[in-house]
Amino acid sequence: MEIVLTISNYFSDFFSNLDWTQIKVWLVYLSIPISSGIIGWATNWMALLMTFYPLEYIGIKPFGWQGIIPSKAQKMATKSVEMLTSKLLRIEERFEQLDPIIVARQMQSELEILSIKIIDEAMEAQTGVIWENTPMPIKKQIYERAKQEMPNAVANVMVEINEQIDSLLDLKRISIEALMADKQLVNEIFLRCGEKEFKFIEVSGFWFGGIFGLAQMILSYNFPSGSWFILPGCGLIVGYLTNVLALKLIFEPLEPINILGVYKFQGLFLKRQKEVAREYAKVVTQKILPTEAMTEYLVRGPAASKLALIINREVNNLVDNVVEDMAGASRPIFTLVAGKRMEIAKNIVMFHFMRELPIVVKQTEEYAETALDLENTLAERMGDLSFREFEEFLRPVFQEDEWILILVGAILGMCAGILQFVIMWYFGLA
Repeated sequence: MEIVLTISNYFSDFFSNLDWTQIKVWLVYLSIPISSGIIGWATNWMALLMTFYPLEYIGIKPFGWQGIIPSKAQKMATKSVEMLTSKLLRIEERFEQLDPIIVARQMQSELEILSIKIIDEAMEAQTGVIWENTPMPIKKQIYERAKQEMPNAVANVMVEINEQIDSLLDLKRISIEALMADKQLVNEIFLRCGEKEFKFIEVSGFWFGGIFGLAQMILSYNFPSGSWFILPGCGLIVGYLTNVLALKLIFEPLEPINILGVYKFQGLFLKRQKEVAREYAKVVTQKILPTEAMTEYLVRGPAASKLALIINREVNNLVDNVVEDMAGASRPIFTLVAGKRMEIAKNIVMFHFMRELPIVVKQTEEYAETALDLENTLAERMGDLSFREFEEFLRPVFQEDEWILILVGAILGMCAGILQFVIMWYFGLA
C-alpha cells in the first residue's frame, strides 16, 4: 500500500510541476511535421485521384475536371497499344502457330450439320419438288461428299488467312476500339500495372511530408515572426517536392546501381519489370485482345469482306466437287442445277455459310487461345525489353501532364501551410 501511495504522490507532484503552457507550445510545434506528413499523403492521394477520375467531365467548362487519362482516352489508348503492336506482338507470327488441319477438326461436328443444312436449302431453292422426292440414299451420297469436302475447304481457307493475316486482323484498331468503348479499361491498364508504384506515391507523401515538416518546425521555432511566410512557403515546397521525389524514385535511376555491393538501387517500376509484364499480358489477353474479339473482328468486322472473298473461292470449289457427284448420283438434279442455276446455288451456299460462320468458329476458340499463346508471349517479350523501352510504357502517363499533379500538390501544400500559420497565430506563437 505504501508503494502505491509513493507512486501516486510522485506522479501528482510531477504533473503539478509541469508547465502546461510550454507543453501546449511544443504540441503546436510538433503538430507541424505530423500535419505536413498528412498533407503530403493527402496531396499525393488527390493528385493520383485526379489522374484517373472522374471518367467524364464534371462541372461547367472551364470550371470543372476530368481525369487526365480519361480526358485523353484516345491518345492514351493509342500510346498503350503502340508498344504492343510495334514491339511485342507480330500477329502473322502468332497465327502461324494455328494448324489448319486441327482447326478443321475442331469445327468438324458443326460443319457436318452445316453441310447438310446448306445443301438442303440450296437444292430446295433450285430444284424444289425434285429434291424433296430424291431417294434418301442419293441424298446421303451427296451429303457425304459435302462432309468430306468441308474440312478441306476450311483448311484451305485457314492457309490463305495465315498468308494474309496482317491485312485481315488489325490489332491496333481492335485494341483502340476496345479501350475507347470503356474509358475505365484505359485506367485499368495503368492501375493494375502500376499498382505498387501508385501506392508508393501515396504513402511516400506522408514520410517525405513529415521529414520536410521537421525543417518547417525548426524554422518556425527559431523565426516565429516569419511564420506568416515560412509555413505557407514551406508548405508549397513540401507539396511540390513530395510529388517530384515520388515520381523520380519510380522511374530513376534507369539502370540498377549497386550500393556497397549489397543493395541494388533502381527505379521502383523498373525493378518490377517481370511482374508488370505478366500483369499487362493478363489485361491485354483478357480485356483487350481476347480470342473471341479477334475472331469476331474477322467474321463480322471490317475484315469480313476480305474474308468472304477467300471463303468464296473455296465455296465455289466445294460446290463444283459436290455437283460432280450429283452427275453420277442423280442426273435430273444435276441437269436442273447446271448453268445459271449453278451460280445461284453457289451464292445460296455462300450466304448460308457466312451466316453460320460466327457460330461454327466458336468451336475453335479454345484451341486458338492455346495455340496463339498470347499471354505468355506478351509477358516474355515485355519482360525482355530494355529498361529504356520498358520505362516508356508507363512514363507517358505522367510525363506529359505531371506538371498538373505537381502544381496541385504545391497549391494544396501551401494551403496547408496557411492553416498551420493560423493555428500558431491562434495560440499566440506567430
